[in-house]
Amino acid sequence: MTMNSVFKEQIVKRNPTTMDAVKRVGLVLAVFVITIVAFTVIPPIAPFIMIAAGIGAWFCMGYLRKEYEYAFTDGELDIDVIYNRSRRKRLFTAKVNDFEIMAHVDDKMRAGDFQSAVEVHDYSSGEVNNDTYAFLLNYKGKRTKFIIEPNAVMLKAMATVLTRRRLHLKP
Repeated sequence: MTMNSVFKEQIVKRNPTTMDAVKRVGLVLAVFVITIVAFTVIPPIAPFIMIAAGIGAWFCMGYLRKEYEYAFTDGELDIDVIYNRSRRKRLFTAKVNDFEIMAHVDDKMRAGDFQSAVEVHDYSSGEVNNDTYAFLLNYKGKRTKFIIEPNAVMLKAMATVLTRRRLHLKP
């Protein structure tokens, strides 16, 4: 990094949804059904199957606890997902200069600009608040809308790259 380099980082915790609760209940029910079937069909190894099913369900539940990490470095935005505070996966990387438009998700004047999006990726907490923004980008050959929650410091850093015509901050 040079003296003029910019590096901003932020973690956003994804709030549990109703679908996450349904998935948790489904996993518990699956373990229960597998245990009953195992004790009915093959009783000698049923305890081992029950333990394996329980460990598998516990491992899968870890993927329901998500955090997103935004890293803005010299005009490039990286978004990673962190599962269960331990497993990390890169979801997205792009130059902020390539964004067609970025505005608050409730900005009625810019809503028409986002209607042309073919895909939507939500990398936010799941709740709309003052920091919830959307940007439009031609990503992997498709016009894609991304929803993120950058804090004021990260927005200020992005403002150094994006022009006022493309970055519409909430007043």
